[in-house]
Amino acid sequence: MKKAIFGIFLIFLLSFGAGAVPSVSARSAILIEANTGQVLFEKNADEELPMASVTKMMTALLVLERVPDLSELVTVSESAVRTEGSALYLKPGEQLSVSDLLYGLMLESGNDAANLLAEYVAGDNESFAALMIERARALGATHTVFQNPSGLPADGHYSTARDLALIAKAALQNETFRQIVSTERATIEATDQYGVRYLKNHNKLLNLYDGAIGVKTGFTKKAGRCLVSAAERNGIRLIAVTLNAGDDWNDHIKLFDFGFPRVTGVGEAIPIPKSIPLVGGTESTAPLQCDLSRAVIVDGEMKFSVELPRFLYAGGQTGTQVGVVHIETGGATQQFPITLAADTPIKVVKKSFFEKLFEFFQK
Repeated sequence: MKKAIFGIFLIFLLSFGAGAVPSVSARSAILIEANTGQVLFEKNADEELPMASVTKMMTALLVLERVPDLSELVTVSESAVRTEGSALYLKPGEQLSVSDLLYGLMLESGNDAANLLAEYVAGDNESFAALMIERARALGATHTVFQNPSGLPADGHYSTARDLALIAKAALQNETFRQIVSTERATIEATDQYGVRYLKNHNKLLNLYDGAIGVKTGFTKKAGRCLVSAAERNGIRLIAVTLNAGDDWNDHIKLFDFGFPRVTGVGEAIPIPKSIPLVGGTESTAPLQCDLSRAVIVDGEMKFSVELPRFLYAGGQTGTQVGVVHIETGGATQQFPITLAADTPIKVVKKSFFEKLFEFFQK
């Protein structure tokens, strides 16, 4: 059946209170809207730079995608604890759950936890780094190369602010990842070789900025101060990345304060038809639904169209996609499915005596 594109096109040109473009201390920076990926601010966003422990975003994402049961126990190896920098001070032979290791990885930035998780998933750091690169490419992060799961300095270990924003965007879609990185304090219970570990999130924005939900800090002498953060307000999620920043906390506050006034939810602005004519059903129309809760308008400008057939045949099930809403805003395109809000049973027509008699003699 050919689709009919309803003549519902609209452009909003509203006046938003975004201030002047912020000046940031970072060598490289970017701010994006997390649903569309629309860039709201950038500074040298494609420059390839070391990213220190921000690396661990990808480490955590891969573990969450590849380990279905986070309660699984992992035995600490000799090789995992041979590392420098921040650590959970894991002891060879000690056993911790994958979940505890993830909290230690993202809150305390434990390099030993990164090594152990990499070994658990892929056998060794090198094999895990290859998986990290593969996953980055799948996300469109084409200017990122990982040499290890921790972010310790290594030749050829680099990323860009733009790529890191893409990785953060994907990771934040994972509910467990969001829960971990937004946690301020956590506890790892004592094992037979070590006492209780008290973890504290190093991301000060969780207290400094209303709506902050993560994501990861990082620092080495080579990389400088690196930070990936995210914040949510009124259903809008923004992601900020700064690399080699002298004043990263204030950089991110400036970026969020600049970005939030530029983005707003669609709300009821798009008049989605509530029903559509139905042929052959017990009802004459079929109810429709469309979730636009993640649809946004950037800089007050939006163009959209609603695509639906002129009618439907009965027999569809609740949730079946029958159309789509296309939204263009700020140079980015969003699409949201229109689905059936209820089953559409086929109407059973009783045959007359003569119809049944006719069919009998046709056999």
